[in-house]
Amino acid sequence: MNGDIRQQSHRRIHWAPLNIGLERRLQTLIVLCHTLTIAIFLTIFFFTCAIPLFWPLLVPYLVYISLFSTAATSGDLKGRSPFLRSLPIWSIYASYFPARLHREEPLPPTKKYILGYHPHGIISHGAFAAFGTEALGFSKLFPGITNTLLTLDSNFRMPFYREYALAMGLASVSRESCENLLTKGGADGEGMGRAITIVLGGARESLNAQPHSLRLVLKRRKGFIKLAIRTGADLVPVLAFGENDLYEQVHSDQHPIIHKLQMLVKHTMGFTIPLFHARGVFNYDVGLMPYRRPLNIVVGRPISVMQQQNRDKIDDAYIDELHSRYVQELRRLWDQWKDVYAKEREGDLEITA
Repeated sequence: MNGDIRQQSHRRIHWAPLNIGLERRLQTLIVLCHTLTIAIFLTIFFFTCAIPLFWPLLVPYLVYISLFSTAATSGDLKGRSPFLRSLPIWSIYASYFPARLHREEPLPPTKKYILGYHPHGIISHGAFAAFGTEALGFSKLFPGITNTLLTLDSNFRMPFYREYALAMGLASVSRESCENLLTKGGADGEGMGRAITIVLGGARESLNAQPHSLRLVLKRRKGFIKLAIRTGADLVPVLAFGENDLYEQVHSDQHPIIHKLQMLVKHTMGFTIPLFHARGVFNYDVGLMPYRRPLNIVVGRPISVMQQQNRDKIDDAYIDELHSRYVQELRRLWDQWKDVYAKEREGDLEITA
């Protein structure tokens, strides 16, 4: 009988009290808006489409972003808004979890860098807080480094949202975009002092985002290694403790039909749809809001890379060597900080194909 009572208590929805302070309510509002950013901008777009007065502006705008715009891939950061990235709302956003950025070593501004962010999680809240805004003080921790968080190229085909993403300093994760960012501009006109942040596990890794575990899709991911060799950018692993703890997810590997549908969506549309939930705006058990759980993003030590611009002359053995060193540094990060930031872990770091 006691077991039944505990089970009923577990199933009961726990509602948030009415006397929550204004600061916490503001944190919840900003995180909710960020989670629904794409939906909000698309709603505004469809609303404007319903007004014929805007059609003469909307039609050429849609043609331009669909066929001619290269802002997300050109490596030109003129659309980036330091003012927007530094707004106080982002500090409130980061304090929701709370999120913190930790530096193991300085990154000299005389080089360029590829930061590999792990894990992907469901929505990569930590990547946005640390590298898409100045909420966690990236420019103070790494002075002289201009960092660009990368996302899917398809996001820059969404009307209105693309303008917001470009102003926040985001860029496409396409190869052209990565190479332009790391070979153009910067202090020397060839990318010096620039960095890009790539969430390397991608859509597939989001299916592994289970609380208190860390499974990374990395064994066969070597494109970023080749990119580093071609551009001469040092490799910097970044481990986000707590990213996987922000949502609960259905174990797709235990439901073959669900898993097949998710992989079909991934192959056809470039992204996947994890079946997840966390908390709501007014309750602690059901909804799409992330849990209030700490995020600690640790930037590891840079791995030096010898540049070889000619793709045909890149040695496969050197690619494998750099990949091995990258994985070793990632494991070192885990071993050094897991007892500090992953005390409730249910397993060790696991790297899959």
